[in-house]
Amino acid sequence: MTGEVRTLTVELGERSYPILIGEGLLDEAAKHLRDAGVPDKSPLMIVSDDNTAPLYLERLEQALRSGGYRVVSAVVAAGEKSKSLDVYESLITRAIEAGLDRSSAILALGGGVVGDLAGFVAGTYMRGIRFVQVPTTILAHDSSVGGKVAVNHPLAKNMIGVFHQPELVLYDVGTLATLPPREVRAGLSEMVKHGLIWDREFAQWCWDAAPRLLNLEPEALIYGLERGCAIKAQIVSRDERENDLRAILNLGHTLGHAIEAVAGYGRFLHGEAIAVGMAAAALLGEERGGETGLYAETMLMLRALELPVTLPEDLDTGALMAAMQHDKKFREGRMVYIVPTGLGRVEIADDVEADVVRDIIERLKEKEEPS
Repeated sequence: MTGEVRTLTVELGERSYPILIGEGLLDEAAKHLRDAGVPDKSPLMIVSDDNTAPLYLERLEQALRSGGYRVVSAVVAAGEKSKSLDVYESLITRAIEAGLDRSSAILALGGGVVGDLAGFVAGTYMRGIRFVQVPTTILAHDSSVGGKVAVNHPLAKNMIGVFHQPELVLYDVGTLATLPPREVRAGLSEMVKHGLIWDREFAQWCWDAAPRLLNLEPEALIYGLERGCAIKAQIVSRDERENDLRAILNLGHTLGHAIEAVAGYGRFLHGEAIAVGMAAAALLGEERGGETGLYAETMLMLRALELPVTLPEDLDTGALMAAMQHDKKFREGRMVYIVPTGLGRVEIADDVEADVVRDIIERLKEKEEPS
């Protein structure tokens, strides 16, 4: 991949931070941490998982130690089940035993699960210490930006969390070459989501570029990641704590999170569940008077990226409805839904009746994909 480094900024006043995208950034980590103001007098802790650590942990440790940092590491099991209070407690224990102090930083080396988990540890350890995102998946181009970090409760995903912005997002795209194909596809779900909520031309580009993205062609991949991160950075800069606009980033997530919880964390990857949720939202949007062909085009776009768009028959509709009522977006007896009105346009709807959502779920179990 190219050696050029692309730089974006999440504009949050004094808490603004850069997103660096390029190849070889792991080897330059010490320089970029120092540029971001992370001191080298206190120990750092890298959190990774047992898929990523064998590939990149030693390399990152060596780069940081060569740059004058003291480093300890903690490796958790890969997968959504590690976003638990038990694993969180074990990482807090590791941080205490390693002597992390208020000037320390925690680095998240991995995908969205590691980023959420390590970020929640950083956000609560000593009431909050520095945090650096080092994403190694496509999916994490979304989750690594914006500072929403959390762990799961058995009844609901991401129910226990805080807003804790990173000092830096260090995105070494060279790490994406080792992703399994299923992880690639799941990551592209969040990429196309940014187009569906904000930028029709980018959504169309994702559709057209699907074969190149699936093959991890460098030029297409870097453009898609940069544009996706730029859209999210723009939205977060306007609404850091999801008071209004930032909620549109949850397109597909109300049902998607419920699918993950009901199916058991691991049966669906996050991006796969969100893809089904986006298909449901498009069907809802078209039925509420949205653009003609919205549902069919969304389905075809997701299928071009080899993502699921229907629900398995064995997922209980009642259980999905109950899980959605535990979602953070359930307020005053109503579901707050992000509803597309056309490709690249959405609205925040707080008047979606539960029976309508139930009907959409049932229809997604029967729906034939458009040809």
